[in-house]
Amino acid sequence: MDGGSLQWDTLFRNALVFDGTGAPPRALDVAVRDGRIVAMATDLPRAQSRDVIDVQGRWLMPGLLDVHTHFDLEVELEPGLPEAVRHGSTTVVVANCSLGLAYGNQRRNGEDPIVDCFARVENVPKSVLRKVADVCNWQTSADYLAHLDQLPLGPNLVTMIPHSMLRVEVMGLQQSVSREPTEAELGKMQALVEKGMEEGYVGFSTDALPFHFLANQPNTHKQIPTQFAPFGELKRLTGVVRRWGRVWQATPPKDDKLAVFRNFLLTSGRLYGRPLKVTAVAAIDITANASIVKLGVMLSKILNSRLLRGMFRLQALAAPFKTWSDGVVTPLAEEIPELRRLNECDLEDRAARLRILEDPEWVAAYRRMWFKGKRGFNLARLKRWLRWDDIVLSRNLSDMTIDRCPVPDWSGERLQDVYERLRRWQATGAGARSEVERETFDSFLPNPDDADFFLHLLRRFDTGLRWYTVTANHDPKVVRDLLFNPLLLPGFNDSGAHLTNMAFYDGNLRMLQIAQREGLERVAQAVHRLTQEPADFFGLNVGVLREGAQADMVVVDPDQLAAYDSDANVHYQYREAFAHHQLVNRSDGVVDTVMINGRVAWRDGGYVQGYGEQPFGRLLRHRDHPRETPALAQAA
Repeated sequence: MDGGSLQWDTLFRNALVFDGTGAPPRALDVAVRDGRIVAMATDLPRAQSRDVIDVQGRWLMPGLLDVHTHFDLEVELEPGLPEAVRHGSTTVVVANCSLGLAYGNQRRNGEDPIVDCFARVENVPKSVLRKVADVCNWQTSADYLAHLDQLPLGPNLVTMIPHSMLRVEVMGLQQSVSREPTEAELGKMQALVEKGMEEGYVGFSTDALPFHFLANQPNTHKQIPTQFAPFGELKRLTGVVRRWGRVWQATPPKDDKLAVFRNFLLTSGRLYGRPLKVTAVAAIDITANASIVKLGVMLSKILNSRLLRGMFRLQALAAPFKTWSDGVVTPLAEEIPELRRLNECDLEDRAARLRILEDPEWVAAYRRMWFKGKRGFNLARLKRWLRWDDIVLSRNLSDMTIDRCPVPDWSGERLQDVYERLRRWQATGAGARSEVERETFDSFLPNPDDADFFLHLLRRFDTGLRWYTVTANHDPKVVRDLLFNPLLLPGFNDSGAHLTNMAFYDGNLRMLQIAQREGLERVAQAVHRLTQEPADFFGLNVGVLREGAQADMVVVDPDQLAAYDSDANVHYQYREAFAHHQLVNRSDGVVDTVMINGRVAWRDGGYVQGYGEQPFGRLLRHRDHPRETPALAQAA
């Protein structure tokens, strides 16, 4: 082949193309040169391309967007973000829930905000966080973007101004969780948000979930800084975001329905002159409270009505909300004060947790918590019976499944099954499956109730007892309806969060799988909802396949997708980047090829040479930023 005759870097042949607009798929070839799509037609000549990829029988679509991640830390240690890319995510949004690295490590006056804010919220070991903080040597939001521009990114990266870190920057960590800002401090916060929008940040993130706590003394009983902001502060800061047409990412104050409505009324164009784009976590079907999903959908309808003229989108997760726990080290425990005390201890400090577990006053409080709503005739029991429970964790042994444990016989069993076998063994002396189980049963006091049973396991095994529970998204029909509700925004995976507790990297693929069961028209809609729709909402120059567009593309094998079982592909593996284990899932075989910015990153079940060492993706600024407008003009 004559090198002078080459017109394209890569040619995808014989693809069934979903272009991201929601239009029906078409059989096309797609040619790429210099990072952009330059031709889309049938029977493009093979000889004009350096690399030809035949994708007969497979789907070609824009790269998928992961609109809610916590990759902020990982990108500093392993900028290729391999777990995202192997699942077809070519663009990821970071700095969610008020946490991020926009202002560097912010270490001042002995404070270590990255460790303090991230450790418990994301269940990341402090040793990993200190390692990240050590390299965060920038001080301004502009310097952070310049830093990201230099990293060998795997996927494209999108970032926001994180509210907790903004408060720390202006007030210091200790003051940010102790008092309201002065007028001068609030003015400085406004100026920094303004500066961030001018620099190309796509939005601003806050958090109001009541179980996100700091990790270092003396503040382990205090929530992260964003939670101390009064409504007036939110109104003024989001006012800047509104004026720029950017996005406010938020989480609702779960236990205060009036505050939820008041806060999210900020989206209203009728009340505030111009709609504010708001995306809120999370629209999930909570097992313990059936009303939440209905209230969430109703809230979306009201806020987006002609009366209020809002732009409000709840984020929808495509997977059952399965959460793993190491003892009580889990995000679920933070909601319950008695269990939260155990999480206030350092992850490695088993002795401190054991002292609490043996404290008679704590044990009495724990038992009251465990049986609340389970006994007697009272309002708590009525709410539990009606599935209006205020606590997400069910506290039912039948809902808790053992993943691993020092007693090998228990793996895969529900705690309820083990408890019942213990009671039979204590009554008859028979039924123990092994010597290890017999020795463990012998360590229990006679006739424990289920509260004492779980307490004894925590004392004996601590984090060695690894179990999981599904707290939301049990009903596939409800999940499907949420994903395709036009007032909700799919693509929420929480990727990179909760190092050992969650594995949702494949959420977007799960949505495609759900759509596949209803035919190609539904798949086209799903692709649109995972590509162009979120890209437009966040104001990004990605998400569609057309001539002139950035060449971010994913090839999906529909046969492998149909057969994929996410639950059977969860792995607890050691990550060198963290020097720690992480919970991941693997959809190997489903995603055939991933191209980012015109470069093939993943192909035939592996990463290409140089991935993670050379840049593939890029930092995406808002599309009206001067760094992006040339790309927009070219794409148009």
